[in-house]
Amino acid sequence: MKIRYDEKGKFYSEVITKWPIAVTLQTLTHRVHGNIYVLPDERPKDALNTDEHFIALTEATVYDAQGNEIYTAEFMAINRNHVIWVIPDPNQPETTEREDDHDAA
Repeated sequence: MKIRYDEKGKFYSEVITKWPIAVTLQTLTHRVHGNIYVLPDERPKDALNTDEHFIALTEATVYDAQGNEIYTAEFMAINRNHVIWVIPDPNQPETTEREDDHDAA
């Protein structure tokens, strides 16, 4: 990764583009709907198979065992040791950002 510095010593790094993927995630006690983010050439599985201890979700909604909404958050980090399964969420539309990025190129 390239890093540039300005005359005052402030540094800037390249922006890394990632796309949101709507998922449903099951923990031992709760179900969570939200977005994970993947690189353009990456599968959701690749984003989950990392050495990171937490999975980052945005626009997260947490449900209890009966399906009642109990919490919402713009950002949530879930310890991957508590995750049972993750699936693409058919109830949330996938972003069209991928097509828009290709049209702009």
